[in-house]
Amino acid sequence: MKISYDQEIDALYIRLIEGKHECRNIRLTEDIALNLGEEEKLVGIEILNAKEILGEGEVPKVVLENISQYSA
Repeated sequence: MKISYDQEIDALYIRLIEGKHECRNIRLTEDIALNLGEEEKLVGIEILNAKEILGEGEVPKVVLENISQYSA
């Protein structure tokens, strides 16, 4: 998973599946869209106006809970 933020356009993108994917977008609101790939897998989530949508005028802190590290 990769989370990126573009400060110029105030957009946050959460990429759940790496690589290039042919996606269709499902717009949940004017500012939030889901990108679905093959077999309707959720590839990513786009959030426009991220500071307003997510956090009181600033990009929110990311906290990972209950994530255990494992070796392949």
